[in-house]
Amino acid sequence: MEASITLKKVGKLIGDKTILAGLSFGIERGSLVAIVGLNDSGKSELLKLLSGYENPNYGQVFIHGLDMNKRRNETRKLLGYVSFENDLDPWLTLEQNIRFNANLYSVDDSAYDKRIKKYSEALNLEPYLNQFAYRVSGGVQKKTMLVRALIHDPDILVIDEPTGYMDAESIRLTWDLIKDLKGDKSIIYVSNSLNEIESAHDRILVFHEGRIIMDGHLDKLLESTLDYHQFQIEFDDLTDDLYNSLKNISTLVSPNRMDNTFHFYGRKRTVFFDAIRAASDQMMIDLNVKKLGLKDLLDSEFAGRGLE
Repeated sequence: MEASITLKKVGKLIGDKTILAGLSFGIERGSLVAIVGLNDSGKSELLKLLSGYENPNYGQVFIHGLDMNKRRNETRKLLGYVSFENDLDPWLTLEQNIRFNANLYSVDDSAYDKRIKKYSEALNLEPYLNQFAYRVSGGVQKKTMLVRALIHDPDILVIDEPTGYMDAESIRLTWDLIKDLKGDKSIIYVSNSLNEIESAHDRILVFHEGRIIMDGHLDKLLESTLDYHQFQIEFDDLTDDLYNSLKNISTLVSPNRMDNTFHFYGRKRTVFFDAIRAASDQMMIDLNVKKLGLKDLLDSEFAGRGLE
């Protein structure tokens, strides 16, 4: 499939610190790409480079085959960017903020009216459009920034924390819209919500110290750990003696505790019974077998030694 964005050996420095280190990858048109990683791993900096708000110190970024540095005016029209921080003009209404962006991109009145109606209805933003930006909640501001980014109908949407400050209903509406846009637009986003990433991605890029250390769909990334199962046993009283006895069972992987809950991994489901037999004379409150998810993968990777 044709690339929407291509990076070739892109690097970014701040002072003598490397923020992004020689990145080379492409993003397919119409795909939904999530970026995840520790704080200060370079995620937000990458979004700023992709959106043209900052330039790399070296390397090239191509938008639909156009060199962003050499064809800035053309590539900027192809992009819509939603920053993490609220950057609305507080002394304009929400509608005026959106209209200002439409004027920057010479959006005609007919197209503007259709788009603001479509997106404000989808996000339940209409009741707030005539309010000043400083008077509405952070969640409403974020939805306004999303509509503003879409008002010139960009091919690529870059979003830093799509649902920041939103309530549950706004989160649902926002993801409904993003998933509806996927395919027609390429969407790249950063989020600290692992649940959102698990349910909304074609591809995950895992960043660590300015580099991509994992790249693919979650199912693909979990292949190396699919033969593991995750177990939890909650005890009435998980004493130190009981915990030490359980964690020394040879078939248990990465045992740990939280309050009265004993947590571990195992390559076979029968490992569960090894733990239960060892604690058969203790009062157990709850038993649980869970599917491995993105958090387990990241915890394993950033611990630097895998599950074992």
